Amino acid sequence: MEHTKLRTLMFIVLFLYFPFFMKDSVVFAAFDNKKELECLKVPTATFLSSLKSTIEEVRNVATIVSKFANVFNDRRVTNAVNDCLDLLDYSVDELSLTISATENPHAKDKYSTGNRRSDLKTWLSAALGNQDTCQDGFDGSNSIVKTIIGGSLGQVTSLVTQVLGMVTQGPSNNFGDLPGKKHEGGNKFPSWMKVRDRGLLQVPVNGIMADVVVAKDGSGNYPTITEAVLAAPNNSTRRYVIYIKKGVYNEYVEIKKKKWNLMMVGDGMGVTVISGNRNFIDGWTTFRSATFAVAGKGFIARDLTFENTAGPEKHQAVALRCDSDLSAFYRCGIHGYQDTLYAHSLRQFYRECQISGTVDFIFGNGAAVLQNCEILARKPLPNQKNSITAQGRKDPNQNTGFSIQFCNITADADLAATLNSTYTYLGRPWKEYSKTIIMQSYISNAVRPEGWLEWNGNFALDTLYYAEYMNYGPGAGLSSRVKWPGYHLLNQSYQAYNFTVAQFIDGNLWLPSTGVRFTSGLSI
Repeated sequence: MEHTKLRTLMFIVLFLYFPFFMKDSVVFAAFDNKKELECLKVPTATFLSSLKSTIEEVRNVATIVSKFANVFNDRRVTNAVNDCLDLLDYSVDELSLTISATENPHAKDKYSTGNRRSDLKTWLSAALGNQDTCQDGFDGSNSIVKTIIGGSLGQVTSLVTQVLGMVTQGPSNNFGDLPGKKHEGGNKFPSWMKVRDRGLLQVPVNGIMADVVVAKDGSGNYPTITEAVLAAPNNSTRRYVIYIKKGVYNEYVEIKKKKWNLMMVGDGMGVTVISGNRNFIDGWTTFRSATFAVAGKGFIARDLTFENTAGPEKHQAVALRCDSDLSAFYRCGIHGYQDTLYAHSLRQFYRECQISGTVDFIFGNGAAVLQNCEILARKPLPNQKNSITAQGRKDPNQNTGFSIQFCNITADADLAATLNSTYTYLGRPWKEYSKTIIMQSYISNAVRPEGWLEWNGNFALDTLYYAEYMNYGPGAGLSSRVKWPGYHLLNQSYQAYNFTVAQFIDGNLWLPSTGVRFTSGLSI
């Protein structure tokens, strides 16, 4: 009798719940959602509801903006409208990623590092900054569009700010190396890494098996880089390698967000060159002026040069713009004048690159680490002052900033002869919470004793975070540095460790798969 009752009870349970077990993983995610995420300050349901409302508002704004496409016979306004549409689309993607990661908190997917807090903060930080870039594109025009859409963009910014504030602050949970421990990504690989990805950035060019070859002389699969990019697969989960033979490629390359895991390999810095001259004076927005722009996740470049030859008199003229999360640039030249490198958003890493420019020539609101790079200040226009960085963090909850480590900061040849008449600074605060640290780097006498420059009077001097740690060279003296409340002289390794590859961009979780050499902590 007891066995009969038990069988009956089991039958009832199976009858009631069997349909749920037969459904896909979304059902299981629904159960998982009942558990609150430790990295949130609010219930998961509240967080998800806020995200969905924000996405709806972003899409409403995009509909309004789209009505102005191709309406004005003005290059700058047309470009600004197109910028806005792209940037709002980025925001939808970043908010959608946040929803997916929240609904499936234990899932291992192709978008994330596995550090939920860091991933959520990264995507939301990017989504917050996109609206400002949209509005900035209308600067220099007389269009009424900026006024018309300004309120709607402000509403989106307010909503994203609220959602970002729902994610807790806290240390990275990436099990990074302890301070001082050496970790070279080129020599150590995780067990899950595909064999084909190992050492792609370490072996000689002739040892790389490329998927396609670009050659100006017709000896490859394509004569232009753009054709090769367009033919590359969308949403690729494996590394897709494009080898670009030597030569100067006068074209504007844009790698759209669906082009994942592309890798570009050249014949050497200064040998394979991608060149353009779009600029602000000629009617391009800063965002759209880039010679090379990449948004597809997981992009890698090695042995290439990106340049904008517009010159200092043309003002903003970007050589490289990056919105690619978990991207890496190895042995690349990035050359221009004002606004050379636009590290616009998301996590980026630069190793053994050469970067040159004049005003704000490393700028944006990404979370970027530069290691073992040569940073060269060039001669600007008369009466201009050089500022190496202009970091654009606008909210204290954003996890963005620039970390410059083991680099060589000096004057390019054209500036070296006029150091006494041209002032060069480590950076100035583009936005209210601008964050930059220079550590363990050589600073030449090209840099002024004050070190840092105001943006506009007292703007952001209390709220910025600028710091220096263990730098050396004739321009590294600290006795005459600025006395701003937001400026810090770091004396302890634990203070600087927060800005290392391991902590600042969760490098231990993704850089090994790129093959790029990196130093995880504070020791080479």
